[in-house]
Amino acid sequence: MTLWMWILFLFLIFQRVIELAIARRNEKWMKAQGGIEEGSDHYKWFVITHSLFFVFLLGEAFIRQLNDLPVNQFLLAVFLLSQLFRMWCIASLGKFWNTKIIILPGAELVSKGPYRFIKHPNYLIVLIELIVIPLLFHTYITAIVFPVLHLLLLKIRIPEEEKALARLQ
Repeated sequence: MTLWMWILFLFLIFQRVIELAIARRNEKWMKAQGGIEEGSDHYKWFVITHSLFFVFLLGEAFIRQLNDLPVNQFLLAVFLLSQLFRMWCIASLGKFWNTKIIILPGAELVSKGPYRFIKHPNYLIVLIELIVIPLLFHTYITAIVFPVLHLLLLKIRIPEEEKALARLQ
């Protein structure tokens, strides 16, 4: 793998670790305020899928012996824009952002930032990432398999989240 691929890969790992720390902090705060976790049965599959994404990304890149590949500027721009959008989602939800479904009885449904326009913008961003990142790495099998797995998981996750959010109203 090229140097820029390693830098991007390490950036992604660092970013995910930071996000998990934020999610844990928010989870503790929400539960201390009376927050209730819902639909946790499927959560392990998100963890497994997103962990395997990085394993497959690296594995496919090594198997294909991807060296001296140029950076696709368009895909890089899409990736960078998706990261800005991701930060907007997290900032808009504030202490309510989490990787789990946790509802806080009595809390208002967040309807600012990207949530004014789309109900689950973070899931769209993750889908874009699961396509764009492997394309940047020229790992085409990963670019097909993981978006499909993500969409299958969302068929479970979004209805669970909608049920939980309906209890807030």
